Parts: sequence; structure tokens; C-alpha cells
Amino acid sequence: MPNSNLTNIRTQIDKIDIKIQELITERANLAEEVKREKYALEKNPDFYRPKREAEILRNVKQRNQGPLSNDTLTLIFQEIMSSCLALQKPLKIAFLGPAGTYTQAAVHKKFGHAVQNMPQSTIDEVFREVEAGIADYGVVPVENSTEGGVNQTLECFVTTSLKICGEIELPIHHHLLANSELANIKRIYSHPQSFGQCRSWLDTHMLSVERIPVNSNADAARMVMEDTEAAAIASYTAAEIYQLDIIASRIEDEVDNTTRFAVLGQQDVPSTGNDKTSLLLSNPNKSGTLYHLLEPFAKNDVNMTRIESRPSQQGIWEYVFFVDIEGHIKDEKVAKSLKVLEEHTSLIKLLGSYPCT
Repeated sequence: MPNSNLTNIRTQIDKIDIKIQELITERANLAEEVKREKYALEKNPDFYRPKREAEILRNVKQRNQGPLSNDTLTLIFQEIMSSCLALQKPLKIAFLGPAGTYTQAAVHKKFGHAVQNMPQSTIDEVFREVEAGIADYGVVPVENSTEGGVNQTLECFVTTSLKICGEIELPIHHHLLANSELANIKRIYSHPQSFGQCRSWLDTHMLSVERIPVNSNADAARMVMEDTEAAAIASYTAAEIYQLDIIASRIEDEVDNTTRFAVLGQQDVPSTGNDKTSLLLSNPNKSGTLYHLLEPFAKNDVNMTRIESRPSQQGIWEYVFFVDIEGHIKDEKVAKSLKVLEEHTSLIKLLGSYPCT
């Protein structure tokens, strides 16, 4: 005997599904109207607006009353926005490839799946593709919660004209992939950051196995497809793409292992009211240098969320500092801080103001 209450619930779900589909279609039609209006006003309009995206997703979270989580709802709306934007002009996104990297996962988290993927062999190439206008945006890893800053990315920021237009935080879970058993593995391929994030596990279980660094974890997975004596540290997605077995799962040392990615673009992003600003600062190597760099922020009540130093490559023992602060470059407190800094700093480079995640 059928359960009449269950049948009634399913009927209600079917009706809601119809409404949802109708509303998504209505939204897509409005997106096409926006396209016609913009092309009537501009020859080459810019359809993707980080500020507008941030406002929409922020409203989604504020409206949420459960039972779905904020992360689940924002992913749903991200895909809707991605598909609607593709009706106007599909975004071309450069990222560290090949297919199956964590950077590609970050692309999909930020931009949805209705984008043109442009995998690059190196982080430098991601910067070049966006600088040349071949890609609309680029996504590169900036720092990891276990291993700190990604050197290649930080070095590119020193010379690039691009701006950071957004950020993505992605939980990272590493797996050991192979077409063989653990006992047969004689070498492991991985990105250097992943080796660092799995150091304790590797030292405990595979101390004598050779570790070979490569440009990306997806490259590592691709290299071991036909090699029964090799393994790769990579993602679950890479295991599927390159048809490899997971011979050890979740081998990262920190359970909350997270990587932060930057979205690279050509434009400045207007203030959203909840922003972050990234700066590159430098001073001659002398007593009190770091104090003079930090003092203006403290005096103007600007919270610094990150500071990291790197050799400037301009002279021995000279350094540049990568700094993240809360607020937008147009905010009064931030502007006051930078005005004071200009009097005591040899280099101030704005890497970008962008919405907080």
C-alpha cells in the first residue's frame, strides 16, 4: 500500500522543481537582456563584475535560514551565475594545469563550470596569459596554511601589472595515486608544496622513497599513468581523470590543510564594504625598517592579516614584504596609513583591493 503522505511530499517537490526551473530560465533571459543593453552602449563591454558577484553571494548567506549550509547555497548560486554569464560572454580563465589540479578546483569554486578553461604549464604563464589579454582572469595559488607562501606566485607579483580581483580558499586533501601497490613504489612525483604538506606522513611511511618535484600535482598524476614503480600526490579528481588507484588517502599532515588562491585581472574592484587589500612594500635594509612599515597601520587601527618577506633580488640582504590588510584602498583609514607610508617607504605597490571570501 503506497504511503499517501510520502506521495504528497514528492508531488510538492515536483511542483517546486518546476518553479525553480522557470525562475532560472527567467534569470537567464534577463542576463541576455543585459547583454543586449551593454552591447548597445559599449563595443567591448565587461560583463563580469567582482563587486556585484560578492554582493549577490553575501545576500545569499544573509537570507539563509537552513537547513542547507552557506557553502552549499553559494555553490548553487555560483553555478547559476556562471551559466548566465556564459550566455553573455564565457569567461576565459587561465590556471596552473593540466586538468585535475587543485587550482582548477579553485576556478570552479569561484567561477562555476560554465567557463573556458585555459590550463598553463607554469604560474608565470598564467600571469602572461592575463597580461596579454588572452585570458580574462587567472587563478594562482598564493599561500598554504601548512607551508606558507608560494614562491613562484610571490615573485611574479613583484613585476606584474595585474591586480588581485578576488580570493578563493580551498580545503586541500592529498591522496597517493598509483597503478601499483604501495610496496612497489620507488619514486613519488608531486608539487614541492604538496611534499611539504605531507612531510610527516611520507617520513613515516615512505622515508626511503625518492621524491621528485614537478610543476603541478596533475602533472605528477599524468606521469605515473604508465609507470608501475611510481606514485603521485594529487587529488581525487586527478585519480579519476588519469585512471589511477588511491593507494593511500588523506595523507596531508594537517586536517585543516587549506590553500588560498588569488584571482588575477586587469581592473580595479570597487569597495563592497567587506574587503581586503594586498600590498608589496620595501625599504632599505637598516634599523627600524619593519617598524616603520607596520606603524602607520597600527596608528590608524587597520588590521593586518598577513605579512611575509622575500628577497628582493635587487641586492644582498634586501627584502620586499607582502602585506594583507583589512579594508579597501579607498577606505579613509587605509588611505591615511598609505599616505604616511609614502614618506618612509621606498616602494609601495598596490596588488589589489578585493572582496573578502
